[in-house]
Amino acid sequence: MASASSAVRTPATNLTGRLRQFTARIESRTPAHRDRAIDGLRALAVTAVFLAHWLVSGFTLDGEGALHTASPLSSLGFLAPFSWVLQLLGIFFLVGGFSSALSLRRHTARELLVGDWLRGRMVRLGRPVLGVTAVWAALLACLSAAGVPGGTLRTAGTLIAQPLWFVGVYALVTALTPWCVRTAERLGGWAAAPLIGVVAVVDALRYGPYAEAMPSWLGLLNLLPGWLFAYQLGVAWGERRLGRRGALLLLAGGGALFALLLLVFHYPSSMVSVPGEARSNSNPPSLLVPALASVQCGAAILLRDRISRLLQRPVLWAPVVVINLFAMTIFCWHQTAMLAAAIPSSAFGPVPGLTTPPDSAAWVLARLAWLPVFAGVLLIIGRFTRHFESPWTGAGRARRAVAAALAAAFALYTFGTG
Repeated sequence: MASASSAVRTPATNLTGRLRQFTARIESRTPAHRDRAIDGLRALAVTAVFLAHWLVSGFTLDGEGALHTASPLSSLGFLAPFSWVLQLLGIFFLVGGFSSALSLRRHTARELLVGDWLRGRMVRLGRPVLGVTAVWAALLACLSAAGVPGGTLRTAGTLIAQPLWFVGVYALVTALTPWCVRTAERLGGWAAAPLIGVVAVVDALRYGPYAEAMPSWLGLLNLLPGWLFAYQLGVAWGERRLGRRGALLLLAGGGALFALLLLVFHYPSSMVSVPGEARSNSNPPSLLVPALASVQCGAAILLRDRISRLLQRPVLWAPVVVINLFAMTIFCWHQTAMLAAAIPSSAFGPVPGLTTPPDSAAWVLARLAWLPVFAGVLLIIGRFTRHFESPWTGAGRARRAVAAALAAAFALYTFGTG
């Protein structure tokens, strides 16, 4: 007979027990040599990406019930400093460069070809992107047939394509890894200095006294050096050519430059594009991007040991492992999770925090309440789409051709309506 002290298990206690087993299983499978700080920084950067998009991507409804994007930063400018915290792409490129340098070193140590290493990296980046764009090409056709307004379809296509530019830029800087390694071997962390110098010169031309005479495409010259800056620092860090002294210089110098650009040269305070603003710090990157990345990278290097010790706790380490395992799935599908809530809701009129104008503190509070819903939907979507990250061994040539054709159709639709 059961003792009086053995209480009936409730769903809450069962869930707690399963979570403990889950975290213990992850902890037991983690190799002792695993660099937990690097994984933790990557997970932090990925989390910041989807939180930022969920918080700054508001919607409004037109007279036909179609969704259109709107940003709370247009009306609530005091929220701009939050973009300094949520824009952690500098950290993402830093850990990307660090990991790529170590991975390339292990690959070449086994006397394998650099081209094979690069091909593997490109395939791993490309599979999830091909998957999400192919699925959305089919979804757009189905939604159109179901009578969803064309404005909503155009908004959805734009939001899905919006984060994917990052994958293209990241693929480009990854392709430059061998060059970055050789440069870091010679110059250490100083190899990144010419990159920030290029961005400064381009900004001086497009924002200086002769800005009106400059071509409109000039800012695109910042696209590669603006994001390669943090990646190059990561490579130097991985090659053990960037330590605490360099990190302190990055932190102090980047902070001083960031303040100078905001207070003296009056750069826009938001790190993300704001509708209606003539200038953007991110599209293409301005000098404020590497300045903030310098601060973030310096802080990350200095805090590495503390982060590593903190993540020795299984309860903190488990979510880091999960986010890293499905980073590309999260990145490619987080906008879909938000749209999965917004598109059906648009049929019922304005919904606070979802399809109402993002122009008040009440909207911010309501949107915060929607975040768990978006996260839950993303978890459901991820169960079915995470397989896009794995090798498509079961897909025949015909299925791959269909996926490629659908992805191309999505690209044509997005560029045609953008």
